Amino acid sequence: MQNFGSGNQQGSHGSQGAKRQQGSRRQQGLGQQGFGQQAPSAQAIGEQLSEQLSSMQQAASQYVINPLAKAAKGFINQVTTPASKRVELARDPGRPNADYFINALFTQFMEMHGDRLDKDDNSIKGGIAYFHDLPVTVIAQCKGKNLEDNLKYNFGMPNPQGYRKAMRLAKQAEKFGRPIITIIDTPGAYPGVEAEEKGQGEAIARSIALFSSLKVPVIALFIGEGGSGGALALGVANSIIMLENAIYSILSPEGFAAILWKDASRSKEAASVMKLTSYDIASFGIADAVIPEGEPPLQMPCDDVVERIDSVLVSEILRLAPKDGEVLAQERYEKFRKIGKCIEMKGE
Repeated sequence: MQNFGSGNQQGSHGSQGAKRQQGSRRQQGLGQQGFGQQAPSAQAIGEQLSEQLSSMQQAASQYVINPLAKAAKGFINQVTTPASKRVELARDPGRPNADYFINALFTQFMEMHGDRLDKDDNSIKGGIAYFHDLPVTVIAQCKGKNLEDNLKYNFGMPNPQGYRKAMRLAKQAEKFGRPIITIIDTPGAYPGVEAEEKGQGEAIARSIALFSSLKVPVIALFIGEGGSGGALALGVANSIIMLENAIYSILSPEGFAAILWKDASRSKEAASVMKLTSYDIASFGIADAVIPEGEPPLQMPCDDVVERIDSVLVSEILRLAPKDGEVLAQERYEKFRKIGKCIEMKGE
């Protein structure tokens, strides 16, 4: 694990193997300003850390996908696992969830509740934390490990109040110059009647619009399912990082098969057609990094995977921090405008 700057922040970590070696991992960090203080400019952070940039990029380069060099890196050899199998792995109940990665990657996480309009939605957890002593805002979609937790988190399907809470925290992060890290794991936004009555579509649309215009670095980490607008609402980011068996799609394979072929049982076929795996998404230039998971299924604890994620997150923060806020917003906009762009091939 790479360390930066100087500081002495300490933090508590969760159970289930998520405890880190605090002495070596958190004694130094990317920055030392407090949560409520006006943060230094992104350029100042970048200059402060320029000496460490090359070493971190080297550590993370093996996970960052350059579409032009994918063949040379053996990228094509990575896609032998059927898409339907990766969907199963992404949905595996034993897979590490957002709570695990928050405890493993960050220290002093302080959760913030409510959308200041209606109520608190537990399916989206957000707050402020330290990442290598740099204050960041973390916004995560949560799934449970048992029935009680899944009922608490609404099986990972956010209501509009959750997206409004996420927007409130994103605006706060922009005000204080904190990078935003979103953790995405949802089958989709909650489709219930009450959610629609409370403005589900409007909340998702406003979240997409807000994240498109934020003047701070935004990094999205896909750890499991990335379904439909429910994922996109928090996924408009400068950098998209996906675990190897995470997925990103317009809807579930079952829904795709039911709509296109009127037969939900053809979901395995649909998964292949939809091109929803991390390697598919990277080949289209949407995902910026794919984190290898090792032998499936991924279970807790997974310190090696956490180390890989950490390296890529640090590298991406260092890459994005020196950029002006207007540049960050424009690059984010252009990244998503290119998605789905078609090239018309004219015959001879």
